[in-house]
Amino acid sequence: MTDINFIRNISNINNNLDINSIKKQNIDSKDNTFSKLLKEKCQKNTVSFSKHATERIEERNINVGEGVSSRLNEAIVQAKGKGLKNVLVMIDSTAFIVNTLSNKVITAVNNNELKENIFTNIDGAVIK
Repeated sequence: MTDINFIRNISNINNNLDINSIKKQNIDSKDNTFSKLLKEKCQKNTVSFSKHATERIEERNINVGEGVSSRLNEAIVQAKGKGLKNVLVMIDSTAFIVNTLSNKVITAVNNNELKENIFTNIDGAVIK
């Protein structure tokens, strides 16, 4: 007799549950988690400059404004998509060597110093 009561209690519980609201709660919590992760990843994808690169940019009077930073970020995304790690990025008449694993500019060379230069230890180039 106990088994029958148990089964009746379970069927009453099932009838009182609103499955759709439970599913919606799960979806909302997943979306919230996904949004947080996406924002974190986007923040991590902003380009930074090594100490060496910062010194070269200053001494060579290279203008690195918002437009250049944005184009560097785009180039990093493209290079990562191809599996590249160390990339020569050409923006207008300026060359940047970028490590895509750390999203960091390693060095920068302006137009005046590009001639007769050899770039080593790169696995690709992105022209922007």
